[in-house]
Amino acid sequence: MSNDTIAAIATGLSNAGISIIRISGDNSLSIIDRIYRSKSANKLLSKEKSHTIHYGYIVDNEEIVDEVMVSIMRAPKTYTREDTIEINCHGGIVVTRKVFETVLKYGARIAEPGEFTKRAFLNGRIDLSQAEAVCDIIHAKNELSLKNSLHQLKGRIHHIITDLRNRILRDIAFIEAALDDPEHISLDGFQDELANHIKQECDEINQLIKESKNGKIIKEGIKTAIIGKPNAGKSSLLNSLVGEERAIVTDIAGTTRDTLEEIINFNGIMLNVIDTAGIRDTVDVIEKMGVEKALRIADEADLIIYVLDSSTELDDNDENILKLIENKKALLVLNKTDLDTKISTMDIEKKTNHPIISMSVKENLGFDQLENMIRKMFFEGEITFNEDIYITNDRHREAFQQALDSLQMVLKSIEADMPEDFYSIDLMNAYEVLGRIIGENVEEDLVNMIFKEFCMGK
Repeated sequence: MSNDTIAAIATGLSNAGISIIRISGDNSLSIIDRIYRSKSANKLLSKEKSHTIHYGYIVDNEEIVDEVMVSIMRAPKTYTREDTIEINCHGGIVVTRKVFETVLKYGARIAEPGEFTKRAFLNGRIDLSQAEAVCDIIHAKNELSLKNSLHQLKGRIHHIITDLRNRILRDIAFIEAALDDPEHISLDGFQDELANHIKQECDEINQLIKESKNGKIIKEGIKTAIIGKPNAGKSSLLNSLVGEERAIVTDIAGTTRDTLEEIINFNGIMLNVIDTAGIRDTVDVIEKMGVEKALRIADEADLIIYVLDSSTELDDNDENILKLIENKKALLVLNKTDLDTKISTMDIEKKTNHPIISMSVKENLGFDQLENMIRKMFFEGEITFNEDIYITNDRHREAFQQALDSLQMVLKSIEADMPEDFYSIDLMNAYEVLGRIIGENVEEDLVNMIFKEFCMGK
């Protein structure tokens, strides 16, 4: 690992109250000594106590660049476990750049994206899952995603991995010791004991993998397609969910020709909603393209909200849409219940097993039921966290799956009464792939790829 001294603007580069320029590395203190002047001009920050903050000026030769507050933090009790300086300067773009350029001029180099966190990982302050949690916190789109990332940063995944690996390692050690010293350590009856251990570990990993789908939804939102015939109220529903007139709504059927996407925080549930063109048989070339696009989006969606106009009779287009969503995760909105209705919930229940919500988007009726139904469909009614952790990272999910596969191989070997050294091979594989989640034996290219996702200054 390079141990040169790096610097970056840690705050957003825009006009603000303050900006923070962060410096980390062996030469941090010597650099700040060269560019910092106290009010009395007789203070060297390298002589001051760690974790203290100092008023003064950043200077280039004798010219004052800005009035600042400077924090000094000596290794190892810092984010990177290196000597670290943070300069709080005025938040203007020009002055921030000027202070930053002065830091670079006196010996620091520009940090790469995520390099501070990468150093925290490489210096052993955090593991790789915690480093990834830092990135997730920065990019969190909702409160639930933020809470999950904070739990991960606190080491919840690390604890889960460590516990699983310790138990696997104990079994490996016992098998190896017995094979090395069969006169004093017997493996008689150990197969049953090992099988019980493995089944318990498989159950725990299976649960994490099972819940990872919810984790992905919490992190990225539910990809939701609103479909239905023209003039059923799809765009009105989108506008109501967004809280503003995002889609054009008229009484003319077929007004919506293309898709419109919005990210909606629906009382804590993140929905990536796509309003689509009305689905019907048509000879209009442009409308036909819109219908084809709507069908494609519906096919890829996590959730389909099928909006029906309850004031009109069902027709062949409805029958086709019901067939389209037959094996999909979908709910039906029976809209316009404020008008004289031609179809009822009972009529629809005869044709589908999907849940049905009666609504009047125009009169703002039924939104509570819609929210509760989505919660029930995706979170079994609950999306509170307590101390639970959801796996949101594809890399983690893949590693857990590989570990599960290896443990299940051990069970098969036990059932086939294979020699005990076969167990050790698959147990060790499970141990190693779990270790990759927290950063053990991961390739440099993978580490670099992960930290490239970070922003500058973090």
